[in-house]
Amino acid sequence: MNNIKRIAAKELYSFFSSLTAFIFFAAFLSVLLFIFFWAETFFARNIADVRPMFEWMPLIMVFMVPALTMRMWSEERRSGTLELLLTAPPSNLELVLGKFAACMAVVAIALVLTLPIPMTVALLAGPLDWGPVAGGYAAALFLAAAYTAIGLTLSARTDNQIVSLLVSVLVCGLFFLVGSDGLTSLFSGNVGELLKLLGSSSRFQSITRGIIDFRDVYYYLSITGVFLSLNVLGLEKLRWAGNAVKRRHKQWIAVTALSAANLIAGNYWMQQLDWARLDLTAGQIYSISPATRKYLAALREPLLIRGYFSKRTHPLLQPLVPRLRDLLKEYAIAGNGKVRVEFVDPIEKPELEKEAVERYGIKPVVFQTANKYQAALTNSYFDVLVKYADQYQKLSWKDLIEVKVHGERDIDVDLRNPEYDITSTIKKVLLSYQGSGNLFLGIEHPLTFTAYVSADERLPEPLRRLKKLLLETLDNLKKQSAGKLSVQWCDPDAQGGQLAKKIEADYGFKPMVLGLFDPGTFWFYMTLKSGEQLVQIPLPEEVNRGALERSIQAGLKRFSKGFLKTIGIMAPPSPPQFARGGQGVNMLRERLSDAYALQDVTLEKGHVPPNIDILLLIAPESLTEKQLFAADQFLMKGGTIILCTSPFTVDVERTMSLRTVTSGLESWLRNYGIDIQKTMVLDKQNFPLPIPTRRMVAGFMLEETQLVPYPYFVDVRDSGSRIMAGINQVILNWPSPIVVDRKKNQGRQVFEILLSSPDAWTSDERDVEPHYSEKEPLGFEEGKDKGKKLLAVAVEGSFQSFFEGKKLPLLEGDGKDASSGSEKKAGGPASRESNSKEKEQPAAKSEQAIANFIAKSPSSARIIVFASNSFLSDRMLFLASESIGSQYLNPIQLIENTADWSLEDRDLLAIRGRTHFTRTLRPMSHAFQVFFEYLNYGLAVVGLFAVWLARLHYRRRKEKDFDRLLLSTSKRATGEEQRAIEEVKA
Repeated sequence: MNNIKRIAAKELYSFFSSLTAFIFFAAFLSVLLFIFFWAETFFARNIADVRPMFEWMPLIMVFMVPALTMRMWSEERRSGTLELLLTAPPSNLELVLGKFAACMAVVAIALVLTLPIPMTVALLAGPLDWGPVAGGYAAALFLAAAYTAIGLTLSARTDNQIVSLLVSVLVCGLFFLVGSDGLTSLFSGNVGELLKLLGSSSRFQSITRGIIDFRDVYYYLSITGVFLSLNVLGLEKLRWAGNAVKRRHKQWIAVTALSAANLIAGNYWMQQLDWARLDLTAGQIYSISPATRKYLAALREPLLIRGYFSKRTHPLLQPLVPRLRDLLKEYAIAGNGKVRVEFVDPIEKPELEKEAVERYGIKPVVFQTANKYQAALTNSYFDVLVKYADQYQKLSWKDLIEVKVHGERDIDVDLRNPEYDITSTIKKVLLSYQGSGNLFLGIEHPLTFTAYVSADERLPEPLRRLKKLLLETLDNLKKQSAGKLSVQWCDPDAQGGQLAKKIEADYGFKPMVLGLFDPGTFWFYMTLKSGEQLVQIPLPEEVNRGALERSIQAGLKRFSKGFLKTIGIMAPPSPPQFARGGQGVNMLRERLSDAYALQDVTLEKGHVPPNIDILLLIAPESLTEKQLFAADQFLMKGGTIILCTSPFTVDVERTMSLRTVTSGLESWLRNYGIDIQKTMVLDKQNFPLPIPTRRMVAGFMLEETQLVPYPYFVDVRDSGSRIMAGINQVILNWPSPIVVDRKKNQGRQVFEILLSSPDAWTSDERDVEPHYSEKEPLGFEEGKDKGKKLLAVAVEGSFQSFFEGKKLPLLEGDGKDASSGSEKKAGGPASRESNSKEKEQPAAKSEQAIANFIAKSPSSARIIVFASNSFLSDRMLFLASESIGSQYLNPIQLIENTADWSLEDRDLLAIRGRTHFTRTLRPMSHAFQVFFEYLNYGLAVVGLFAVWLARLHYRRRKEKDFDRLLLSTSKRATGEEQRAIEEVKA
């Protein structure tokens, strides 16, 4: 070991003793900085990562490492010092390892000099995931080790440094080209995958994603081991030069060949170890999470995951196939025998292709492919089928990938978030299957069903029949529950009405009336309770067994995590022609449908369907009293209402025109201490707006699109809220500030979800078009009320109904008796006057007039407000996607997170929003971008200066060591001379 250190130190001293080291480092840094800021256009790319630097590393290393190794042995042979080394005490292996260690030390120093790039990105540009950065540096070292071994071996074969450089570049370049996308795309799937296993560049890509796959690590170590063995053998052969071949020589050759063969064969054996990898990414994007394992543990039947992958597909999709295969194999391992994973090429198996098309609706997509002979159109499959019992879902290539466009021909394609896509699909088929079975399988804790029902003589005829059906239905449910369900019947009017007062105070239940002019009151409320969670069972729309069972089942599902939840959506309609760019929310619907059942609601009948778990109102306008009453009573039953609303909306057909809108929710929200101000928020931290500009070029008018700051597109960064988990940034278009009355919300929890930056201000101007020539650089005048503005908030707790003491919108008539002028109040005494015409109406008409009013909600009720009408619209998402060159889904992921958080079904919350292209850069001015770029240039110069100082310090220390050595030698010689003189005199 000491010999290795001495040899390495000698080589390093030789390397740093001239300007060669600084030229080497300067060239390396110059190339990397040029690639990072110019070739890969870091700021235009708008992604907070340093992957472009590492993506070019395999090609840079092809030239960098041979330039480092070309003199190691060639110079020794040319100067005639090689013979001295071979006859010196150190063994050949120590000589090789010493020079290898010196080369790796130089490479390590060069890589350290690049550290300012990721550090400045993390500190100034955006939230950097350090996992891929660490993986990139590790991959660079492993790659350099392999190339160094190749360069040393070839350098030992010649005394000409130029020949050594050219041959080393050629061999390293062949390893690089073998696995490159340009070459592998010319071959069929199996041949292409084999070439990728042999190529150094393709192996490098996996580690730079943040995955230390030990198969890739072994690949580089095996190359290093093979060529270092050949280097040692080459030096040994120089010892034999001119001698006859002996048995010992043959043994050397045999041992080297056997070692090399074993190292190479180990690569094939290592391919079986799919699990042998380490995920370094934040949140472990590429690993099976506990949430996935939880769903796999819940399987009762075998789960089939089948990948339909064609051998010939689009060149950009081909590299993704092995990664999907590895991930799906991990599902099979985590499933403990409950998950069967298959991979088929339907093109080669017509019977499976027929089944895929006819049974599952999986159809091939036409891609343009090419081989070394011709270009062609190919029917290709890139789909995943998830099947559980009789339930199945499919994922196409559009569901699995994300695209980042840098230019007309510069496109990055990567897997979007494969674990989330596959696991959410597993969840959907699992819950769909369970939803058709026993309701109580997913319920863990005992339930109590309480019926607050008046005596039969006080009930109207329709409810007497309903009570009888309820008795029968509950008896059946008790038998199915296996002891999990208990039933209580209570008459609130018994014992002087003490229970009536209690449930009115606790739950806000009020006596019911049959109609506006009916004097009788009665009680008919149903609740389900487990622990502290209480859910009210609404009266069915129709008095029949089926409707009653659906209402009770909807309540039971609230206590189970084993059923697909339903989101009721009320949103502006969008014409089909605007499906991808209009004001509708088709993209939101598509994504939500992956994890939830969706149901369009209008609320026009004054109630929310009983199966709805969350009510989502997007850009509501002019809600009627009945619609408002429906939302209010849904809240009173402990539901969650998500509102995306603002006093303004902006039409962007040709020009941006502001329009004031009335949602009908203003008074209702203020009643609960939430006031959306009639102004809009502008922020210096904003998302750029693509606008067309014109300029004169050689007498012609040229129109082009430029990205310019637009303060009304507020760029909100991670606020620390649990709802923002996995989302580092979201855009709110034309938002309004929210003011929360803390006094009214005493006793409730208030969660601030989205806040603007401290440089935000408000404006009530109607002109939302920017005027950059007049008001640079933002196009608008900055306001004086700067500070953080609340843009989204969640309020959780017990609410008192907005309709308490007011007339009920569901009661027929205009709320007044024509003869007496009296009004029917919610919870007030019934009018004693009757109307003969009312009594003559059929029973069905009377059934619809039953007013089921709740005055107080349980503590599980939530109101969540996002103060923007348009941030979820297809048009705004399309604009943002066009600006960043990648599909922008952060607002949709925010709503998904909100739904998961509201339903306390947060298993997938941790793995959502982990796509590669969502870590966008912080908003920067052009001046700051220039500063950032030149800062990195300056830090590179500082790094070179630090190396020069370290070299100067080391050189001076060595000089002092030499001086001390010479002095001690001189003293020793003087002492010996003095002793000799004394001996002569004696």
